[in-house]
Formats: sequence, C-alpha cells, structure tokens
Amino acid sequence: MSTLQRVFVAGAGMMGHGIAQVHATAGKNVTLYEPDLARAEAGFARIAGNLRRAVDKGRLESDERDAILALIVPTSDLATSSDADLVIEAVFEDIDVKHRLWRDLDRRAPAPAIFATNTSSIAIHRLAEAVRRERRRRFIGMHFFSPVPVMPLVELIRAHETTDDTVEAVREVAAELGKQVIVAADRPGFIVNRILMPYLADAMRAYEQGVGTAEDIDAGARVGLNHPMGPLELADFIGLDVCLNVMRVLEDGLRLEHLHPPRVLQEKVAAGHLGQKTGRGFYTYPRA
Repeated sequence: MSTLQRVFVAGAGMMGHGIAQVHATAGKNVTLYEPDLARAEAGFARIAGNLRRAVDKGRLESDERDAILALIVPTSDLATSSDADLVIEAVFEDIDVKHRLWRDLDRRAPAPAIFATNTSSIAIHRLAEAVRRERRRRFIGMHFFSPVPVMPLVELIRAHETTDDTVEAVREVAAELGKQVIVAADRPGFIVNRILMPYLADAMRAYEQGVGTAEDIDAGARVGLNHPMGPLELADFIGLDVCLNVMRVLEDGLRLEHLHPPRVLQEKVAAGHLGQKTGRGFYTYPRA
C-alpha cells in the first residue's frame, strides 16, 4: 500500500470532485477544498450523487457508499493541508490562478508532501516555479480525464527537477486508483491534448465553413471513425472555455498555426455559451 494516505484536493469542480471520489474509493482520507465552503460542499454533494446512482444500479453496496463518504471532508480552510501526504490541484486552467494557489499551499503543506497538478496543458516546470526550489523535486503533473471515476487513464508528467522517487510514488497511487499510466514529456498539452485539441479545432473550422451541420460532423466521427462521441459534442462536454484556454496554451507554447483557436469557438465563449454547463454550445441542452 502506498504511503500517500492523506490527500488534499484543491478544487471541487468537474475534475476535483471526481479526483476526491476515486481517492476515497481507494480508502484514502480526502480533504476537498474550495475557498467558498458552499462550493466545497457542492462538490461533496456531487460525489454523494454519483455514489447513490452506483448503489441504485447495483454496482455498490450502501455501506460501501457510506464508508467512502465518511473519508471525505469538505473545507474552505487551506490550513487543513498541513498534514497532507499528497496535494492535488484541480483549479481553473490559468497559470496565475494556479501560481497563487501553489504559493499558498507551499507555505502550509508539510515539507515531505508531494505536489501534483491536474493541469491539462500548462508545462509543469512553469507551475513548479511557484514553490520553493527544494519542493520542486516533489512537484509533478498528474492529469486525470473526465469523468474521473469512469476514465481509466492518468498522464504523469515530470518537470525538470522531479525525482524518480516522486514519479514512482505517484505511479503507485495511480495503480491503487485502478488507473492506467502513461508518461508524457513536459511540453504544452502533453500527449492527449496535443492530439485532441487540433482534432477539435479542425472539426470547429469545418462547422464554421459550412462543411456540415454539427450533427453530421459528429455522426461522421462516431460512425465513420468509430469514436464514442463526435468532436463538437465532446467539446461541449469538456467546456468550450476549457477548450479555448487549452488551445491558447498550445498555440503560445508550440507556435503552430493549426493550434490557433477557431473563430466560432472564440465567439461562443465570448457570448457565454460554454457547452453543457451553461445549457448551450454547439448544441442546446438538454438535448431532445
């Protein structure tokens, strides 16, 4: 069993609450943090809802659900990171937001704690700049995929100063969570988003150029390419604001023309149409 048993998850949104759930399901004590306690409690409520549905479908016993929930404590107090073995950051994909949080955590978390960021695109060494130099040896990328309890993959990304011991410790935790691990170089987008975002961008350009309707473009990918979701419905699921931020990081870091965010994506985000979470993106939700 891994020695990393006390996990502090910073961020209780779409990714953070799922990360907290899988760690508690593996028997770890989890603190779920948001600066606003109501948001932390909302994340806890989403976990409870996920587990309730698992019980209803016969995949989980009610006493197992209760045991998992008992391991999760929502909080708005960053000082509760003071006894963490593993700190996982899952906040908005903005380097300034992440830097502020990591600086605060660096002052509070114990020296031996491993710091793992769930960033989907920002180079790990740039995020590690927010913490003290001695901490950077225990700073790593641990990128989960949504929905976290369902998707079986984790990308591990080591920064320049990340030690082998840190990589192996996090790999061991991922195995306890039942996740398959791939190791990516510390470059913008890593492996999965380096492949995914140009695909989504080209589908969006095809849509804005009138090559096909959203429905036909997505059906082409599902039926013609055997993908489980079409690119436009997938972008709506991820969040169009998230897609835009990741594409901007990739464009800035790699300087490749095909990574430039499509006009239609920029327009939808500017209008507040962010996909499923706002009820409107390339589709309107709930869909008939």
